[in-house]
Amino acid sequence: MALYNHSLMQLSSYISTPDPDPGLDAVFAALADPTRRAILSRLVHGQASVGELAKPFSMSQPAVSKHLKVLEKAGLIDRSVDGTRRPARLRPEPLAAANTWLEAYRALWEARFSQLDLLLEDMALSEGQEDNG
Repeated sequence: MALYNHSLMQLSSYISTPDPDPGLDAVFAALADPTRRAILSRLVHGQASVGELAKPFSMSQPAVSKHLKVLEKAGLIDRSVDGTRRPARLRPEPLAAANTWLEAYRALWEARFSQLDLLLEDMALSEGQEDNG
């Protein structure tokens, strides 16, 4: 039991550091909307104009443009000028930063579940010894 508590204390201190990237707030806020996630999924396949991005949605191009502005402000996309078009292109760096941040929590919870497994095994062994003893 002491090993279990000590390990959790070490893990808790591991994760209690401030965000290394303050831009993560904007990234997670942008990712919170399903339309913006769908736009990013489309941009994985290459750049696209507002009109191309608006096609699968039942919303106007100006509404899609507003979503693009949020994605651009979060750094998730770039928009270039190509004649009269302003195609959007995915920027993977902010997603990589968000993934790195999330991975720390995944590692924490996996370690905690491993510790819980050990504790439950110890408890089962102890109960088995008490029943046989």
